[in-house]
Amino acid sequence: MAESHGRGVAGRCGPGRALRLRGANPSVATCRRLLARHEVPDHIRLHSGQVARVARHVAAALRQRGEPVDIALVEAAALLHDIAKAPCIASRLDHAAEGGRVLRELGLPAVAELVERHVHLGAWDPRGPVTGAEIVNYADKRVLYVSIVSLEDRFADLILRYSRGRADIEERIRSNWATMQAVEAKIFARLPFGPSDIGSRRAGEGRSPRR
Repeated sequence: MAESHGRGVAGRCGPGRALRLRGANPSVATCRRLLARHEVPDHIRLHSGQVARVARHVAAALRQRGEPVDIALVEAAALLHDIAKAPCIASRLDHAAEGGRVLRELGLPAVAELVERHVHLGAWDPRGPVTGAEIVNYADKRVLYVSIVSLEDRFADLILRYSRGRADIEERIRSNWATMQAVEAKIFARLPFGPSDIGSRRAGEGRSPRR
């Protein structure tokens, strides 16, 4: 289905607005410019900012423990993970896939790959290194609007809002929940703190510098 929101022109960010991006990982300031030029609503930007704080903290903690995590890439993908969500509510397109498309057209394939997997992780290795896609997906599932919550609370909300009484949709959500529980176990098996510490530890550690 063709998109009718004036977005996604190759090499541009927003209708007729050229934006030159440098390097594989856009800075926090550039991510904010992208969100503004794509007219991402304030509530989505606030949610994305919180997801980015959680993702950056987890990524930084894993890096300190020797995991080969690209912190800047994780932070950028977390900030931009819902860049296409608002127009997709009306168009009914997959906002993860659309976000990936927009970011690829902007020359950010590495960021796009993580964004494309932030709803459904797809294939992953429970015993391999923790990946950026796992961190971004997990961080998104720990933030309800702007509050840091448990996986249980986040998925309970997803079931309530999206299943609409349909058993098949609820089953898919519960399957995704089970995957995230396994990802959570993988992540925190490598860290000196647990999932319930995220809300308290985030405030003073791993904070993004002003850019």
